[in-house]
Amino acid sequence: MSTWFDELADFLRIPSISADPEHRQDVEAAGGWVKDFIRRAGGQAELIDWHGKPLVVGEISASAGAEAPTILCYGHFDVQPPDPLELWDSEPFELTERDGRLYARGIADDKGQVYTLLAAARDLAAAGELPVSVRFALDGEEETGGHSIVEYIAADKDRADAAIIFDSGMIGEDRPAFNVAMRGLVYFHLTLRTGESDLHSGIYGGAAMNAGAALIQTLEALLAKDGQLAEPLRAGVLAPTAEELAGWAQLPAGADELASQGATPADPKAAEDFYLRTFAQPTLEINGIHSGSPDLEKTVLPVEAVANVSLRLAPGQDPDRIAAAFEQLVHAAVPAGAGLKVERWSSAPAGIIPPDAKAIQLGLDAFEQAMGVRPALIRSGGSLPIVAALADRQIPTIISGFCLPDAQIHAPNENLRADYVDLGIKTAKALFRELAKL
Repeated sequence: MSTWFDELADFLRIPSISADPEHRQDVEAAGGWVKDFIRRAGGQAELIDWHGKPLVVGEISASAGAEAPTILCYGHFDVQPPDPLELWDSEPFELTERDGRLYARGIADDKGQVYTLLAAARDLAAAGELPVSVRFALDGEEETGGHSIVEYIAADKDRADAAIIFDSGMIGEDRPAFNVAMRGLVYFHLTLRTGESDLHSGIYGGAAMNAGAALIQTLEALLAKDGQLAEPLRAGVLAPTAEELAGWAQLPAGADELASQGATPADPKAAEDFYLRTFAQPTLEINGIHSGSPDLEKTVLPVEAVANVSLRLAPGQDPDRIAAAFEQLVHAAVPAGAGLKVERWSSAPAGIIPPDAKAIQLGLDAFEQAMGVRPALIRSGGSLPIVAALADRQIPTIISGFCLPDAQIHAPNENLRADYVDLGIKTAKALFRELAKL
């Protein structure tokens, strides 16, 4: 562990929280760390300002020369906020090893996994054995749904024969997977108002409209019924193939997946339909809601309520079309007399990768060589805006990773098995060697 622990700890120590404007310099510092790493490895790299957002772009050239294939590696150097801090068993930005696991914010999502790609390219180059040129394009706003990397990829004219993204995880211990489809995302911020100022709930309660209650009523009308959203929010969904469904049947039972996270099924069929809902269906979630005085005893009748609401989009769905349908439905659900402001904060289309692409098949071979087991081909319920951008450029992309289902990404005590850092580096080296056959 000593060969990489201190180096990785330095990277994780930077609190690069993109959602908090007070940490903007930290996000840039994390990008600077990556830039310096690539340069120390003998490559070229720059930290550029892409319309106000930091991007690191660089390359470590193949030892064999210019005729070698070029592989584009993507990852992100921003992280989720660590709150609530009291639930962490160690400092979130100090890498800590306990019982064979590494704990820190970003160790699994995504700094630790980015590090394995960086280290693999560096080590091969140092030995004069890097068989491909490795380009890096890394952003600092993935956790806030930003578009800088998407815009960069769309404008990029440089060559890439395939891409690698380590920002995903295992099915279970030593059971790797490739994601061949990612869901899209549309994220909204809602503000509902019912009057001019907060009121005394004893004097006006029951007679004046309550903004909190009105927003709950509004959102309830849009929530899924028996796991299905309203038809306008399902437009364009591409149904999974029989082969995909057969593959998903080999995954851990949905009930076990929910139980492993301490989650309560949303309805009686949620466990049975777990993979259909999280891989191939659109979903609507309330990510945050606030009104009045939820923390103090205060008998107030609030006149403003706010909520963040996200829609995960299934492959085949168009973000603009679904966003328009959502806005129409949500405005129609607002109680008479209330005013609703809808802001669309971010969006990204879903991405689909042809599983029979040569790069994917070579990638499967590489993982099998490094780990002794061939990855399963699955979908992901998450969203990576870059996947659709790469698909538009017909760059086949290997999306995989090494975090386990209990990695606690986006939660306190985020973790990664300590031996998976070495495994990630080993597998990345195998990938570079196999992709040299492109």
